[in-house]
Amino acid sequence: MASSDKRWHERVAQRFEAAMAWASFTFITRWGALERGYRRPYAKLALRLKFAFYPLLAIVALGWLGWDWNHSRSLAAAEDAIFDTVIGLRPSEPLPSGRVAVVEIDDCSIEYYRGKGEGGWPWSRQRHAELLDALDRGGVRAVGYDIQFIERSRADPLGDLTLDAMAAGGKGRFVFGSASVPDDFANAGNTIPAANAPNAFALVPDPAAPGPGVVLMLPYGEAMRAHSALLDVDRGTDGILRDITLRREAGDWALPSLALKVASVASGRPASAFPASIRVNWREHSKLPYASAADLIEGEPVCGDVLPDLAGVTALVGYTASGLNDAKPTPVDAAMPGVEIHAEAVEALLAGSAVRMPPAWFKYVFAALLLVFTCFVFWRGEPSWDMDAIFVACNLLLVIAAFIGLSSFGVFFDIFAAIGFVSLVFGLCRSYAATQRGRAVGNDDYRPQFDPDNDHWLALVRLRFDPHEKDLGRRETKRRVREYRRRMRGWLYRGAEAVAIEGIVEYKHFLYESLMDINVLMWRGHDRAEVAALARRELRSLRDYLAAKDHILSDHGEVLVASQVSVAVAADESAEQTRIRVCRVLGRLLAAEEERPLSAIDAFAADESPHPAECADAERVSPPAPEFRNPQEPVEPSPRPGTPP
Repeated sequence: MASSDKRWHERVAQRFEAAMAWASFTFITRWGALERGYRRPYAKLALRLKFAFYPLLAIVALGWLGWDWNHSRSLAAAEDAIFDTVIGLRPSEPLPSGRVAVVEIDDCSIEYYRGKGEGGWPWSRQRHAELLDALDRGGVRAVGYDIQFIERSRADPLGDLTLDAMAAGGKGRFVFGSASVPDDFANAGNTIPAANAPNAFALVPDPAAPGPGVVLMLPYGEAMRAHSALLDVDRGTDGILRDITLRREAGDWALPSLALKVASVASGRPASAFPASIRVNWREHSKLPYASAADLIEGEPVCGDVLPDLAGVTALVGYTASGLNDAKPTPVDAAMPGVEIHAEAVEALLAGSAVRMPPAWFKYVFAALLLVFTCFVFWRGEPSWDMDAIFVACNLLLVIAAFIGLSSFGVFFDIFAAIGFVSLVFGLCRSYAATQRGRAVGNDDYRPQFDPDNDHWLALVRLRFDPHEKDLGRRETKRRVREYRRRMRGWLYRGAEAVAIEGIVEYKHFLYESLMDINVLMWRGHDRAEVAALARRELRSLRDYLAAKDHILSDHGEVLVASQVSVAVAADESAEQTRIRVCRVLGRLLAAEEERPLSAIDAFAADESPHPAECADAERVSPPAPEFRNPQEPVEPSPRPGTPP
């Protein structure tokens, strides 16, 4: 169909496709020139470093890990950020045990008493005493009060006495909040020996008493002071609260946190039996049960729908009303009430729901082992391209295992940052190996292109590895072939001038196993003597390299060689004719039946001649005379096909 007969949209589509093809070709050509600008210097560097790059990379990476462990801990910081993501994306989260509840002084409770004309916030000490009394009558096991009563109330002295009396009557079941003060504010009059601090406990069997001095902000009442614990919490370097510190250590002594003391009272276990800190299994959708303080004081639901049953429950009391500014960022909530944080810590201790994690050094050791293994695999020789899929699959399995562990078992393997670091090392190794391979296979991004004005002759060899299969099983045969190919790559990547021809059959093609032990190497040169000498020299180098690995090649199989020397480009020959010539030469090389052991005979010691039928067949493309000659014979230029001799 003529172009004038085509419809307008067909002509537009045709021109668009032509423009896209031109643009693609132009971009690829110019981009290839850009890549050659940095890839060829990279290839020259690789020729100098050879396989020393991989141990050097391992040393540098290990040095970075060691420095990071002793300085910025960026690997740990990255792990914390990943933990936040994982805990937010996990498919399920643990349900509350029902053993811990939050008693909140919320907006409704404050407004309820303001509406009655009894004042808003802050509440009187009498009302706090009434709340404690209501909790006691409700049968709570223990109470943690996330409110500090540092100063006495001038307006309610009777309430002060009542609240302290409630603390005394609780006999330790009611724990009040205190706070530590930085050591910079310590002086001779305000320090307390660590051994004399409220509820302090020894960390070692024979502690040194009285211990170093600490500065504390304690409740005003004697009974409240005796049953107090620290409200201090420590945030991460990014300001997010993930781990709850359960004690402050001072010499051989430790001061418990509010969560630790309440859990100790509720469980009957000594405070020293609990860990120094825990990571809470933070929940976003299954919050701990809440109860409004006004409901408990009044004994009826004035803020909620139903009066909660707190019998046998451990309660944490604190304010959640807006404007009181007791909120802290956690992985699941940017403004979680402080009382809920303490309650989550108590829940984790009583229900055993804290996230179990490896030691802090685990991620660094894990990353170190993985990167050493990665560098070792590449140092032995470029691994199979399946290594990429294996690496990704292993990482995915580890990620899935981490999600399942955190969602179902409360275990978090902090391996994500380590995997990310090792992925960077793997990428550098793969990039370097790609440069080595690119030069070995003759990719023009890494070495100069074929020059028909200078590269007149080609020397080709077919290397076939005979693993002595008759004496082995199939599995051992494949292993030996695989090791042979790895060692071949190791020799090529160390700077051989040979070009490896790949892609005769596609990987995993049904013929791949039949041809996987065959390698074709090619050299080019100005004249036959030059190219043959180069091929001989490098084949001797290959023979010595393989022999140095096994001492005696025949122990693990035998390398057999078929060789051929050919004119690369005949005079006045078109590109199509050259392509056909090379295909025929390669075909004759692959079909050659005569082979010589690489370990015993120089592959180019004797000249080879093609089969007469092959010569006659090749004559249709280019005259056979200059294709295979003795080096001593002069080489005459080949006439253009179709012209008289």
